[in-house]
Amino acid sequence: MPLGTLERSAPPFFKQGPSALSRLAVFSALALFLMVADARFDMSGPFRKAVATALYPVQWLMLKPVEFAHHAASYFQSLQATQQELDAAQQKMTLMGQRANQAEQLALENGRLRQLLALRDRLETPAQAAEVIYDTADTYTRRVVIDRGQMGGVEPGSPVMDEVGVLGQVTRVFPLVSEVTLLVDREQAIPVLNVRTGVRGVAYGDPVAGHGGGMELRFMPANADVREDDLLTTSGVDGLYPSGLPVARVFRVERRADSAFARIYCVPLAQVQGARHVVVLKPLADNALARPEPAHAVPVKRGTRK
Repeated sequence: MPLGTLERSAPPFFKQGPSALSRLAVFSALALFLMVADARFDMSGPFRKAVATALYPVQWLMLKPVEFAHHAASYFQSLQATQQELDAAQQKMTLMGQRANQAEQLALENGRLRQLLALRDRLETPAQAAEVIYDTADTYTRRVVIDRGQMGGVEPGSPVMDEVGVLGQVTRVFPLVSEVTLLVDREQAIPVLNVRTGVRGVAYGDPVAGHGGGMELRFMPANADVREDDLLTTSGVDGLYPSGLPVARVFRVERRADSAFARIYCVPLAQVQGARHVVVLKPLADNALARPEPAHAVPVKRGTRK
């Protein structure tokens, strides 16, 4: 093909239209016109409102995840703070409950100690205070251990009382501690006196009776004058217990036609379970006054017969 026949103009695909400088001048003039028109006549106000109204749902949808995340963070923060405050309040309530229980227990012990002091002042028998350390591990006996022993002047057979009545008797003495057998032990017996009738008897321990153990007044005739709520005190005939100490109270009397003896059940007045502070008395035999020695007869000189 001859060279003269070739078209030297650019194809339509590569045609660029107006030049870049022309377009810059046109758009600059249009922008200046719009700026002046907007400043003078506020022509873009309705357009802005229309655009803002059209874009508001989109903005609302776009802001919802942000608000949800913010509310969720604040919710979990407030929940954690509330849980911490609840834990602190529970700890404070627990501490206050413990203090209240301790205060109540201290007030109860204070009242019992006052009663023990008043009891010791009323007793004519020498006595000393002691504290129960623990119960013995033997399940077949009812014994406790106190913090007074041979070095404290405790002797075997010494009566032990709480603020209400006789609790038991010292059966073993060690240098620093002593073992006390309670009245409800099956091997324990104590001579008693019915305050209403003046009849003497012997009360034996009955660990099976009741929840914490009781006592039984044995070998009483079926027609004996014993009633419910009769008060039993120590009779003092055994040489160990001083007379007049409260021991138990009758709560049931059973009379059977086929038996010559009545079944009399008693409840000890002392706190056989949970006793903390007690008073240890001297045995009555040690408190007895020594008998005065008989005066030696003065020899009488007989006159000599003359």
